[in-house]
Order: sequence, then structure tokens, then C-alpha cells
Amino acid sequence: MWFACTPINILAAAMLVALLVDYCFGEPPARWHPVVWMGNYLAWAGRLFAPEFGKPARSVLSQLTAGALAWWVGVAGVSILAAVVSMGAATVHWVVQVVLVGLLLKPMLAWRVLRDEVRDVEHALQRSLPEGQQQVARLVSRDVSSLSEAQVRQAAISTLAENLNDSVVAPLFWFVLFGLPGAAVYRFANTADAMWGYRGERAGRDWTWAGKWAARADDVLSWVPARITAFLICLLFKGRGLTRLPGVAQQTPSPNGGWPMGALALGMNICLEKKGVYCLNVQGDVPRSGHIEAALHTCAQVVVFIAVFCMAAVLWRVV
Repeated sequence: MWFACTPINILAAAMLVALLVDYCFGEPPARWHPVVWMGNYLAWAGRLFAPEFGKPARSVLSQLTAGALAWWVGVAGVSILAAVVSMGAATVHWVVQVVLVGLLLKPMLAWRVLRDEVRDVEHALQRSLPEGQQQVARLVSRDVSSLSEAQVRQAAISTLAENLNDSVVAPLFWFVLFGLPGAAVYRFANTADAMWGYRGERAGRDWTWAGKWAARADDVLSWVPARITAFLICLLFKGRGLTRLPGVAQQTPSPNGGWPMGALALGMNICLEKKGVYCLNVQGDVPRSGHIEAALHTCAQVVVFIAVFCMAAVLWRVV
């Protein structure tokens, strides 16, 4: 297949194209966005097997099985489609391959929209706390009406760190290993976790068991990339907090989210807390004005580091 025989410089060049398109143009229109298509399938399939909250439901085993089956059907669909496109790309000139695959890879990652949404939280807070709460509600799936200014910033920075992995590092990691099918499967799994991976009620349905497979699959696929993301963040802070990071990262319910979040908290010496869930780097400063921009600058440096690494890989094979 294409990804099995493509020289590393073409893979790296395609990643550069994807990052450049993301930087310049952001997300494609919703009707052409593969992740929107994935979301449409997940919403449709979820209504078929997830029980309505508060009503009699099928057995736990039936819910687990149905959720896993629907997940695998989606994975099969996106991987087959991506593999067909990859094989088609192998038949054209390498320059066309780079551009085509880079354009198709772009929807699997989303740095610019993440950066803009997080930055808008601080802009909204400068106007008023209710506006800041309303903006951060676009990033998190919890009630934000009682959050203070500091807690709004904590939620925004935590989301930024976690999604640096989910929206940039992890898709590129799986692309390097398995090409477009790898990136597409990861993006599907991450989207499924976002829509199905809940303990309890969401949108009127009970996902405690129906969404468990999706949640665990995302945990597995994000395990290595999350630690790579944390290492890159620590690298930018010259290793600050690296020895404390494993202990801090274990404080979150997620086996992965605590790694990039903890690395950023330790590197910036700030406390990232979600009331009743986790408190990372409790000795750190409470986030204030300026911390969101500093966190954005750090995460942008990680993206730039990846782009420079890709460029070096291209030049190494060319020279």
C-alpha cells in the first residue's frame, strides 16, 4: 500500500502541506469535512443502540457489544476509504502525491481552530466573566456557569494541552505509522470518544456502557502520542517538571490527558484544576491574564518543532 512504501521525505512533505494549509486556511467547509461526516455517522449509530436515559435498557453485554460493533463498522469504513485514496495516490507523480495526501491529511488535524478558540476565551474574559464562560463552553462538555475567571482560564489551558495531542500530535503519529488510514482511524476513534465516551447521560442517552468501547479504544490509540506530546512540552521548558510529571499525570481520570496537561502546568508553574476531578501542580500559580497567551505560545512552538522536523526529514533525503 502507499503508506508501506512511501519514502520518508514524501511522508514528511505531506505533513508539511497539511500543517501549512491548516495555518493558512483552517478548517474546510462543514459539508466537505470528513470529521463532520464521521460525526454524522456516530450520531446516527448512537441513536440505534444507546438507551434513552432513565428508561429500561438492554443488558450491559448487549450495550457493550452494540457499541463495539458500531465502532468497528465506522473504523472499517474510514480505513477502507483512506486506503483506496492512498493506493490512488501511489499512481501519480510524487509532487501530486505530496499535495493530494497533504490536503487529505489536513482535516485529520486542527491546530488553527484550537488556537483561535482558546485565544477567544481570554478575549471574552477581558469583556466580562459571563462572556468568558460562554466561550469556554465551546471547548468543554460541562456546566461552566459557576466558574470563576481563574477556573475559566484553567479549563481553556487544560483543553489546549489535551487537544494539542488529540488534534495535532496523535493524528500525525498514526499517519507516520500507517499513512492516511492511520490518521483517519485515529480521528474517527477520537471523535467517537468525544460523542460516546461518557459515564452517564449525554443528549438524553445513557452512555455508561454503550460508549465504553469507544472510550477505551481512544485511550489505547492516544497512549503513546500523549506521552510524546508531554515530552515535547517538557523539552521546550528545558526539562522542567519532567521528573514530577508521571506522578502529576496520574491524578486525572484519563490515562492520557494528564500527561500534556501536567507537562504544561509544571513547565509554566501554574495550577490546572477541575473541581472534584483533578488538581495538577497544586503549588503552582492560579492562571491569570497572560497565561493563556503564554500557553498558546508554548503549544505553537510544539507545532513549529514538528514542522521543522518534517522539513529536516525532507531535506535529509533530498540532499
